[in-house]
Amino acid sequence: MMADTRPIALITAHGQPSDPQPPEAALARMAAQVQDLLPMWEIRSATLSAPGRFEAELTNGAVVYPFFMARGWFTGKVLPGRIGTISHQMACPFGLDPALPALVAAAVHREAVQRGWTDQSYDLLLAAHGSARGPKAAEAAEGFAQALCPVLPNARITTGFVEQDPTVESAARPLGDRAICLPFFAQSGDHSRSDIPQALKAAGFQGAPMQVTGALPGVAVLIAQALVAAR
Repeated sequence: MMADTRPIALITAHGQPSDPQPPEAALARMAAQVQDLLPMWEIRSATLSAPGRFEAELTNGAVVYPFFMARGWFTGKVLPGRIGTISHQMACPFGLDPALPALVAAAVHREAVQRGWTDQSYDLLLAAHGSARGPKAAEAAEGFAQALCPVLPNARITTGFVEQDPTVESAARPLGDRAICLPFFAQSGDHSRSDIPQALKAAGFQGAPMQVTGALPGVAVLIAQALVAAR
């Protein structure tokens, strides 16, 4: 019997320590979509929050795909520590993929068109995580906002953060009803389901909330392309 020589990819995300299973299942569904696009590969998935799951799925020579928005604490410290000395190739984190601004711009534009804002200016609030551990998370969000400017010329783009200033609430407060809020997160969790909606409500936000960036159409294609490029 011939050995299986297919390339192996491990898609990993932070997950949710308080309730690991839902994000673990969501990541598995994303991996299945990528598997359909890369039938000659073996696509695995594991969140860092599910005990032992990442180590069980990691294997020598795998391409590790960080389903994270920045090259921050988890991708720069936690993930390498979990990988240890196992040989691997690291793909570009999801939020830093050069193809992501065009994908997001298309989704935001569709939202604006559905609301009848064709050829009208509107506000786009990028609701991001931020971090008290360092500047990388905020820098990634600000850099992404800048990358969106040329591909969304009708959007006035601002950023707000869950864990640092300017907060989502303060960034949302001056926006009118012709506004869109995009959570700059890879997976849906407490921040996107609870913290951000609460901040928008407190700000009196009357615009349109979107799903998290990692759930937008075309993300599986973007991941598949990134895996092939990283190998």
